[in-house]
Amino acid sequence: MIKEVIELFSEKLNIEVPSPDTDLIDSGLLDSLRLVELLLHIEASLGFRIVLDEIDLDDLRSIRRIARLIDARMESA
Repeated sequence: MIKEVIELFSEKLNIEVPSPDTDLIDSGLLDSLRLVELLLHIEASLGFRIVLDEIDLDDLRSIRRIARLIDARMESA
């Protein structure tokens, strides 16, 4: 799933992330507008919604954490 999230960042958001563990928020790669855009692309490409009220912002801090969140949502669906 990490590879898919990296591709999503690259192809849909035009963001090149140096490493799966890079802090996307502290580094400035992901701001509030890009965060919403990311969630919309996840919904469109994977067919399920990630509701902000149901997650912790820390779950979106790195590609590795986003991949882990997606995997957990896919398992519970």
